[in-house]
Order: sequence, then C-alpha cells, then structure tokens
Amino acid sequence: MRLEFYESWLNPAGLRLGTIGLAPVQAVLSFLRQEGAVYGQVTRRAGEYAAEWTVASQRPAARAVIGLMPLWLRSRAVLRIARRTIRGTYGSSRAVFRLHKGRGHLDVTGSVFCSVRDTSSEHLCGFYEAVVSRLLALYDVPGVVRVDQCRALGDPLCRLDLTVASRRQPPVSSLASLQ
Repeated sequence: MRLEFYESWLNPAGLRLGTIGLAPVQAVLSFLRQEGAVYGQVTRRAGEYAAEWTVASQRPAARAVIGLMPLWLRSRAVLRIARRTIRGTYGSSRAVFRLHKGRGHLDVTGSVFCSVRDTSSEHLCGFYEAVVSRLLALYDVPGVVRVDQCRALGDPLCRLDLTVASRRQPPVSSLASLQ
C-alpha cells in the first residue's frame, strides 16, 4: 500500500547496484516496524528470498554435491551456507552455530534488524529464522527453527534454536526447481 514511500528510501536501481547505505535501510526498517504485523511478514519473505537467491547463485555441481551428502553432513553444510548468507546481509553480522545430535542453536550478533533504540514487544529476528528454515527446506533437511532470544527484546544476542533430523534421507528433490 505504501510502496512509493518505501521506494523513495530504497529505490530498485540502488538495490540492484548496491549503492544504498545503512542509514536508509535502518530508516525503512524503523518505519516498517510501525506498520504492525506487516513487519514480520515482509522480513520473513525477505529471508526466504535471500535463501532462494543464495541457492540459485550456487554452481549446479555444488548444489548436487550437498544434495547427495548424508543427512547429518548435509544439515551442517546447510547451516554453513546460512551463516554465510546472514553475514552477507549486513557486514557487521556474525552467525555461529552449534549442533550436536540434531539439536543446537545459531547465534547472530550485529543484527541490522534487531538494533533498535527502545526494546520491542516482540522479536524482530524473523529474517534469520526464515533464511535458515528455507535453506533447510531447499536441501530437504527436516528441521525446526525457532527464535529463542532477540536483541530487540533486550537479550544479549539473537539466538535461533535448531532441531534437525539426523537420520539418512533420500536424495534431494527440492533443488531441481532451482536448476
């Protein structure tokens, strides 16, 4: 509904050329938070797109190799891809994952989404949750990703709880649509 307003801050040409700075991005996120539930929908969709673009930009051979890995190894490979995707979103972001027997967490520091002046009433980590969930789905890794902590709520960092299957699965089928 307010596309023209947001495009005045983040114009399509600037997005394509990578010439939009941090200040306009933070301003748009601040304005978007004022929109209510739309914020979560937009940032989750952006996370899904980021995951899909990441996979689509991989060489087909790399996607195929990951898809043929045993599930326990594939889940770790996918989490490494998620870590790189999160870091590529904002240069100051860092993501570290710990996974043991299918359970673990992914910690995100330096979040552009969760750097707010006043604490939020709800978590703002939907982008990260969506990136990891979508990457797991694209590589047929059954898993659940849930926000456990969020800097916007006053926590020291953003933490996603992870549960991924560790038993062997048939080869990947979801990647065929991206090749």
